[in-house]
Amino acid sequence: MEVKITDDIKIGANNPCFIIAEVGQNHQGDIEIAKKLIKAAKEAGASCVKFQKTCLKEKFTKKYLERPYETSNSWGKTYGDHKRHLEFSESQYRELFKYAQEVGIPFTASAMDMVSFDFLVNLKVPFIKIGSGDSNNLLFLKYAASKMVPLIISTGMVDKTAVKTIYDIISAHHKSFCLLHCISAYPVPFEDCNLTVLQDYKNTFDVPVGYSGQEVGTAVGLAAVALGAKVLEKHITLDKSMKGTDHVCSLTPNEFKQLVRDVRVIEASLGTPIKKVVTSEIPCIDKLQKSLVMGCTKNKGEILYPGDVKIKVAEPKGLNALHFDDVIYKTLVYDKKEDEPLNEGDFC
Repeated sequence: MEVKITDDIKIGANNPCFIIAEVGQNHQGDIEIAKKLIKAAKEAGASCVKFQKTCLKEKFTKKYLERPYETSNSWGKTYGDHKRHLEFSESQYRELFKYAQEVGIPFTASAMDMVSFDFLVNLKVPFIKIGSGDSNNLLFLKYAASKMVPLIISTGMVDKTAVKTIYDIISAHHKSFCLLHCISAYPVPFEDCNLTVLQDYKNTFDVPVGYSGQEVGTAVGLAAVALGAKVLEKHITLDKSMKGTDHVCSLTPNEFKQLVRDVRVIEASLGTPIKKVVTSEIPCIDKLQKSLVMGCTKNKGEILYPGDVKIKVAEPKGLNALHFDDVIYKTLVYDKKEDEPLNEGDFC
């Protein structure tokens, strides 16, 4: 299946994997760092750069925002202080959107609530991401579906039954969406990645599927592409030692660039499911493929028995060795010397 995001962006079918550079909150609340990450995503070859947009009072209760949050990753004494430090204003988002246009990379964000969703719709981002935190938020999912804009939806923290519910809610309105397999841990232990879920998604849903990875490194993401992920989302950071839980499972700009290169290599190497001889094999065929040759000298009119024919690399070449059984017990029509290639017309 193919989803048309814009005239220039199509996901699924035979289109290249859509690679999202997830900034999230790795910008540290600093718009200049955010711009550096946008530029780094573009230079790395990402298909898109993504942030997270939240209206705190819509997403959290007052009591939750007031709870103490004094950890090594905290930007304030309470969770609310911490989140307010990391949240860009609407005007800052417009500035980042404009900057991404200047750099030449599509810009979007995860909408963490309905207010943020409406803001992103008005900003005219190419698609809106719905994160795993809302994979059980049926009201939000119905609202998002009703807006008829392209969606990419992560499915962490829920089971297959809930994923089917998500699919049913969105597809009741449109099919312009993708489902991403995701495990919501930072970082994800490799044994919990369960990439074969991708194959189940492909067999179950008639929309493109992908993978949002929070594990360390690139190996799992690359395996996801090999298994058919048409969207790959990975975090990007300028420095893994920065404050925040996401940096440890993020990629530096150079690592992200290598990820993109490796994804494109994998896509090129997957080819088609038809086993055939390809052009690049011809030199090895000419040099190394074996032929049928005489195992001994025999005269015209004699019968070729199994011990009379050998298989060797020959010059000049004879019949392909696959024809061994076709030659045995045939009668020679010419005299043949030991090691001489056998060709069509040498027997009847």
